[in-house]
Amino acid sequence: MLASLSIRDVVLIDRLQLAFDRDLGVLTGETGAGKSILLDALGLALGERAEAGLVRQGTDKAQVTAAFELEPRHPAFTLLADNEIDVEEDLLVLRRVLGSDGRSRAYINDQAVSIGLLRKLGDLLVEVQGQFAQRGLMDPKTHLMLLDAYGGLETEAAELARLHGAWRGAVKAQADAEAAFAQARTDEAFLRHAVEELSQLAAQPGEEEKLGEERSFLMNAEKLVTAINASGEELSGGESALARALRQLEEAAPKAGGRLDSIVAAVERAVAEAGEAAADLASVSAGLEVEPDRLQEIDERFFALKDAARKHGCEAEDLPDLLTRMEEQLAGIETGGERLNELAQAQRAARGAYAAAAEALSAARQRAAAKLDKAVNAELPPLKLEKARFATEIAPLDEDTWGRHGKDAVSFRIATNPGALPGPLARIASGGELSRILLALKVVLAEISPIVTLVFDEVDSGIGGATAAAVGERLARLADGRQVLVVTHSPQVAARGATHYLVRKDSRGKQTTTGVAQLDGGQRREEVARMLSGATVTDEARAAAEKLMGAA
Repeated sequence: MLASLSIRDVVLIDRLQLAFDRDLGVLTGETGAGKSILLDALGLALGERAEAGLVRQGTDKAQVTAAFELEPRHPAFTLLADNEIDVEEDLLVLRRVLGSDGRSRAYINDQAVSIGLLRKLGDLLVEVQGQFAQRGLMDPKTHLMLLDAYGGLETEAAELARLHGAWRGAVKAQADAEAAFAQARTDEAFLRHAVEELSQLAAQPGEEEKLGEERSFLMNAEKLVTAINASGEELSGGESALARALRQLEEAAPKAGGRLDSIVAAVERAVAEAGEAAADLASVSAGLEVEPDRLQEIDERFFALKDAARKHGCEAEDLPDLLTRMEEQLAGIETGGERLNELAQAQRAARGAYAAAAEALSAARQRAAAKLDKAVNAELPPLKLEKARFATEIAPLDEDTWGRHGKDAVSFRIATNPGALPGPLARIASGGELSRILLALKVVLAEISPIVTLVFDEVDSGIGGATAAAVGERLARLADGRQVLVVTHSPQVAARGATHYLVRKDSRGKQTTTGVAQLDGGQRREEVARMLSGATVTDEARAAAEKLMGAA
């Protein structure tokens, strides 16, 4: 429920802090006192469109904060979780700041959010019903889901949505397969030629890399053999530099008194290792004999792979996988007709399941609509709408517009004169009639709505006496289990209020402000008496007010 509303610098409101209870709260006051300003301010906090004209003259910004106390399972928390908004407690605080330039910022629990998210959240928290409201029950888009909820058909509707998804998935699978099959048939000649060509080529994974390495080696084999042979000659033979150095050291060693012995030993080891290296080089050289035509063979294979890859727009490494895919496509052409038949049968079965469920749900909706119409029409006569007739219209949709909600278009319609055809609520009913029709609807649909705060703006416009009393009685009934706030000019409605707020203007010098006071028992009686008698409150009016309040 709406726990509190804080308003700063909105039109004529300077500073205002209001607390609310979960009951029927009535707001009264003389015409022009500023009751509509309160609703505009609440609308700001709920994400309604903002205009710079709402900012109080002489200030740079307006600010409205609305705090809500909600049950842990309220759908608002699901919306917040989906948008990664953290809520640690059951208190939800919505804040809107509007600058004098018309720009605004929105916050949920002090986290900056988009105006769109604030509006979505507001739609889950508060419903405003008035003569000019275009949301809630006035929005035809909500009528089908409201009817399903009233008829207890949410499970059937959810299953229908699942079946619709399965059907659309089957339709897409069939369409994709048909497109692929048609394309494959178009490309069949090319595929057969390409498969034959690639099969003959028989490319192997990693083959291009191996051929490249061997090709590089063969291209340099002659130079490599020459270098190896020259090195071997330098390392072997008696005329090698090491051999000459060893001979000279051996001749000098006897005269050196043992000083060259270690050096002679080291050179001897070097000569021995050089001999071994020369032998190894000779072995390598012998193994480097190349077939005369091997390089040409390698070149032909290497460039054949390159050409095939270039032709098919891929890497040579991908040629084996390409061949496999093309073979599968050809196999698909050969078995494609059978596969298409299977998909067509699956699509028809999915459509049949959806159509059967949609038909069953449509019949259930017809039964629920008859029950709803009866309940709403029973509420109309006491509201001075005895000539009006409410009707839930369920129109079949063309198959190409069937959707997840079924094949029905649902709309709430009204006829205010006998013999007239029911039409859309906003087009047929006048402002006062519309408010009472919406009240009747809301009374009937109250138990199915997650919204726990209902606001009625002048639902009693143009009525009085017994009709106004009937309106008050229904508002009180609605407030049993939820919070109801009503802006009213009717003493019969005001007398029903559990809490009473008086909206009035205060003028101090050249400054006029709007204020709100919560009235106690005596003050309530005085305000109801004023509503009964006008400017001069008489004892008779007070007695009548006392009687009204006692009866309520």
